[in-house]
Amino acid sequence: MRRVRIQRDLPVPMPDGVTLLADHYIPPGGGRAPVVLMRSPYGRRGLFGLYYGRGFARQGFHVVIQSCRGGFGSGGSLDPLGDEHDDGLATVAWLREQPWYGGSFAMFGPSYLGYTQWAVAPYAGPELKAMAVQITASQFRDAAYVGGAFALESALSWTTLTDAMSRRFGGTAALTAPRLTRRAVLSGRPVAELDLVSAGRTLPFFQDLLTHHADPAVPYWDKRDFSPKVGEVEAAVTMLGGWYDVFLPWQLKDYAALRAAGRRPYLTIGPWYHIDSRHGRPTMAEASAWFRAHLLGDRSQLRADPVRLYVTGAGEWRDYPDWPVPGMREQRWRLRPGFGLGPEAPAESEPDRFRYHPSHPTPVIGGPVLLGDSRPRDQRRLERRRDVLVYSSDRLAADTEMIGPVRAELFVRSSTPYVDVVVRVCDVRPDGRSYNVCEGVRRLWPGDSAPRDGAPQDSAPRDGERGYGGDVRRVDVDMWPIGHRFRRGHRIRVHVAAGAYPTIARNPGTGDPLGADGAMVPADVEVFHSPDRPSAVVLPLCAPQG
Repeated sequence: MRRVRIQRDLPVPMPDGVTLLADHYIPPGGGRAPVVLMRSPYGRRGLFGLYYGRGFARQGFHVVIQSCRGGFGSGGSLDPLGDEHDDGLATVAWLREQPWYGGSFAMFGPSYLGYTQWAVAPYAGPELKAMAVQITASQFRDAAYVGGAFALESALSWTTLTDAMSRRFGGTAALTAPRLTRRAVLSGRPVAELDLVSAGRTLPFFQDLLTHHADPAVPYWDKRDFSPKVGEVEAAVTMLGGWYDVFLPWQLKDYAALRAAGRRPYLTIGPWYHIDSRHGRPTMAEASAWFRAHLLGDRSQLRADPVRLYVTGAGEWRDYPDWPVPGMREQRWRLRPGFGLGPEAPAESEPDRFRYHPSHPTPVIGGPVLLGDSRPRDQRRLERRRDVLVYSSDRLAADTEMIGPVRAELFVRSSTPYVDVVVRVCDVRPDGRSYNVCEGVRRLWPGDSAPRDGAPQDSAPRDGERGYGGDVRRVDVDMWPIGHRFRRGHRIRVHVAAGAYPTIARNPGTGDPLGADGAMVPADVEVFHSPDRPSAVVLPLCAPQG
């Protein structure tokens, strides 16, 4: 029986003189054949090379797994996100010169490996036939500054991970980085010093993220954001994501950009989080079917409908022709007096109030993070806090399915214009356990509000209205999408808070730069729910199936 052969440490020259190393998996029989390219900052070997390198090669593809600049023997210094366009195109040019190159290639990989695909895909030419991207997006800026807030835990854990991987015993970094990050965020040190706690030294990329937080539309991000070019990608694209993945909202924006350009990408969303090992098997199966279809002409393993979703709460997979799914309609679940929640319009009422203390930030239980288990968790301990408002529906009379985008439209006022608005949707079981389904955050600055559809800004207190001062602002909060069945007898619950630490960095309430070690100002926050200020969560209602 003929076996896959491996050529280790092939030198791939870059235009600036740096040499990157790659491993080449040669399919049984060798000869000219299509190539599957993977570019990774996490190494070329171990289970990744064994599973994907050998796995694709056994199907008749040459496989090239390359270490990105600055790691695992490749020259230069790692500048995260900054060199993947130039280095990727240079690698494609090198591929074309190899005697075994069969004239076409595909790209594969999750997370950062998916980002390296988007960095070259619009520019790679017609020989790029297919892409398989998982738990990733064409830009990471919006995931780093989710809703304008800083995704502290994910940013610090990733920079700590990549730093540790470059050191001795780097193979254990995936295990140690989350623990070191948690120790750092609980240390009480200023944000700008947390890398010293987690890694023992300053981490340049972490400091770059702090520096460019206030204005993400700066040249720093220009060469790191490939989302404007997604619609120009002509290669066939299949995507795999997870309902609890940190990149899902922006992965779906990439899907929408391809659809708007007339493309027909495939999309799979499962009950997975970012580092969930359960998506390894479907990743391999779907990429194999995709590459065989678009590089070898064998479409026998492709499913009929391009969109496949796992509906949580129902525990079943569904196939659809598109995303958002046909038949979905928006339904407003309005906050109501007495901490109720329902589709009906609220009665005239006073706002609800809470105080947020940045020196003792509202914590988070669960929710999407990069290097952690992000599956839903019981929120009852969080719901007992005085800095979290909790609104609950009546028990549902029938199964209710929500599949699609989610957003909140809230009317709020704060004693400081610098405040975060955190919204979370939960599924409350008959026994009282309350599990998070999706969440979102919006960081507010003076004068910052974005009414949809030209709605007027409500910016002044009424005569005789007592409050915390400042304007009443309509705040739109984009939340994670969902595919969930709320079962009969369950309740839908909504949280409103001003913090979710350490998933997002605390808001000091002063407008100081992110890394500053200055004063902290508590925020007294009002949330309105009256006929002319109808705060609501907009959920994607679908007809139940099954």
